[in-house]
Amino acid sequence: MNQPPENEVCSICHGHFNAPCQSNCSHWFCGNCIMLVWRHGSTLRPCKCPLCRRPISLLVPSQETVNGRSDATVSEVLRDVETYNRVFGGQSSGLVQRMRDLPFLLRRLFGEMMDPQRTLPLVIRARVYIALILSAIYIISPIDIIPEGVLGVVGLLDDLLIALICFLHVAALYRSVLYFRHAGS
Repeated sequence: MNQPPENEVCSICHGHFNAPCQSNCSHWFCGNCIMLVWRHGSTLRPCKCPLCRRPISLLVPSQETVNGRSDATVSEVLRDVETYNRVFGGQSSGLVQRMRDLPFLLRRLFGEMMDPQRTLPLVIRARVYIALILSAIYIISPIDIIPEGVLGVVGLLDDLLIALICFLHVAALYRSVLYFRHAGS
């Protein structure tokens, strides 16, 4: 979950990953390489992913990179990534960007919740469980804003909307955890 695939290489330098970081679009890069891409363009805007061209609003270093903080070059890369996240990670993004970030954030969140080595703050974990349970209760219950019995398939729209709102809320919670974890705050 928190490591780049073993058989892949950095798409920027085409070498083995050095201080790997994952962007909010789920692509992996060497920390130094993605920082060079950012500095090459405008440092006033987030850089775009070299693969999919989406704006990178959050960079998450791998656990191996965080553990290697004692190495001077890795430490410098982590400082640069923290600076990048501090500048661009806390910005509010539009609904479309949030929906595009959903797979990345939910995959990492559920992987982290299942990993006994990782710990989420208890308050965040409780809020995630409460949101998921309340959404499941609404979806399962026969009481709906738009009843399925009357409108058929159209009646499922409110259930889908509740599920989407729940996932967006949970993803926003986890994004804030990642932001505070990797922005040096």
